[in-house]
This record gives sequence, structure tokens and C-alpha cells, in this order.
Amino acid sequence: QVQLVESGGGLVQAGGSLRLSCAASGRIFSINTMGWYRQAPGKQRELVALISSAGSTNYADSVKGRFTISRDNAKNTVYLQMNSLKPEETAVYYCYLDPTYWGQGTQVTVSS
Repeated sequence: QVQLVESGGGLVQAGGSLRLSCAASGRIFSINTMGWYRQAPGKQRELVALISSAGSTNYADSVKGRFTISRDNAKNTVYLQMNSLKPEETAVYYCYLDPTYWGQGTQVTVSS
């Protein structure tokens, strides 16, 4: 059984920064793509960023240049550095591990 544990969410003012972490544990035989999605109230879950085991990245257009995804394969951990945060980015951020694993979510609130 695979578990994903997120940390690092919280309250920040617009323009501020937060760093999210997600540690994977359990029966992990190979580390595939990991990443982050978010879901704002009343909206669908959307992709934020993905990173392959080789380090290739993919970002939503709305976060390019402000967010950076990285990973530590030895620790089975993925990170999301979020800078210049905007109030509309208030959401629950979910860690994702390919193919079907999700974390419990961590709340990010950006005040104006």
C-alpha cells in the first residue's frame, strides 16, 4: 500500500511564498511521475506541475516562472516551491504519484 503525506501548506499574503513537500512510502517498486494538482472551491481539480523520475518537468501555464517542482528520489519526496502567490491560487493542493495515488491534500490560502 502506498501512502503520500503532504506538508507545508498554510496562510500567506499575496506575493508571498510557500514550499510544499510530499513523501511517498509503502510498496513502491519504481518511482514514476510525481506532481501536484490543486482544487479550489467549486472548481475541478487541475494540474499544477509534474516531474518524471528523470527530472523532466511540466507546468500549468498559469504557474510557469513562479513555481518550481523538484524531487529527491532517494527520499521518495517531491517538492513544490511557490513564489509570487496570488489570491486566486487559494486551493487544496494534492500530491500525485503515477499511476493512481493521491495524498490527502494540504490547504493553501493566499490573502489579498
